[in-house]
Amino acid sequence: MQKYVKNVHIMIYAIFRGGIVKQSYYLYKSGRLQRKDNTLQIEYKDGNKKVIPVERVNDIYVMTEFDFNTNLLNFLSQYGISVHFFNYYGFYTGTYYPKEQLVSGKLLIKQVENYTNKSKRIKIAQKFIDAASYNILKNLKYYQNRGKDLEEYIKQIESLRKYISTSKDVKELMGIEGNIRKVYYDSWNTIINQDIEFEKRVKNPPDNAINSLISYVNTMVYTRVLAEIYKTQLNPTISYLHEPSERRFSLCLDIAEIFKPILADRLIFSMLNKKQITEKDFEEGLNFLYIKEKARKEITKEMDAKLQTVIKHKTLGKEVGYEYLIRLEIYKLIKYLLEDEEYEGFKIWW
Repeated sequence: MQKYVKNVHIMIYAIFRGGIVKQSYYLYKSGRLQRKDNTLQIEYKDGNKKVIPVERVNDIYVMTEFDFNTNLLNFLSQYGISVHFFNYYGFYTGTYYPKEQLVSGKLLIKQVENYTNKSKRIKIAQKFIDAASYNILKNLKYYQNRGKDLEEYIKQIESLRKYISTSKDVKELMGIEGNIRKVYYDSWNTIINQDIEFEKRVKNPPDNAINSLISYVNTMVYTRVLAEIYKTQLNPTISYLHEPSERRFSLCLDIAEIFKPILADRLIFSMLNKKQITEKDFEEGLNFLYIKEKARKEITKEMDAKLQTVIKHKTLGKEVGYEYLIRLEIYKLIKYLLEDEEYEGFKIWW
């Protein structure tokens, strides 16, 4: 078992389903993933083979070069297993998303109606940004209470948040969100103890260590949201804040906005301030910096620990994990779309 875990990095984060714990598998060592009878088998380039019980797989993260065939993809589709792909530099390249097993024409119509109706769309989009900016403020106040001088950033964001509810369309709302993010990112040099330069957010491609971290960890949140949406009848391509696109699951981007401050940003702050990650963990490529594999594995491990952390839910009155909070958020959105029950984005209460 120890040898098995060494070659296949496993993250167990899902709730029991049918008495079986579903797992996320991170594949870092090159080889071929194939169907072997009624299970999955990895055949590494050095000739070693490992078996993965398919009924225990929630989704698969391919972090290196791997070979597949259509027989495998058909098999994965039967079990509703998504496969997320990352390139050599750790950048997310896409997801193999099986045909939806849970479909609802009624919910799809409601999703489309709330997108095409401008007043309904802006209402949902405002809720996403209201929750996301609130969680950003909670992060700043957390570090303010621990001796960081963040008062001016807090005041600026509190002032900008007042314009969210009065925004007339998504374009205006995105402008407000952009200004909030700019102020927030300006505060990071105060929050982070290490002397790492971070002037502004740059995505394509990330041009420094902080931007590389943000891009990588945000992707982890995005794929987590996608995995949870797949377990519902929501269509992940119909969104309200981000424009729907043929090349991405834009609803995942919408919902991820709420959880990035909680899962991604706090993870980055913690790992940098504890020096679990330093500038030595980055390597320069063509006009960008990428995270070395060892550090990416460490980030994955910390994200796993975060997702497994349980808190007592103030409404449910029971302990739930962070990944379940994402699922609850999706159910709240579905309830709003189908039953017009007031939707409020998740806000940190602790």
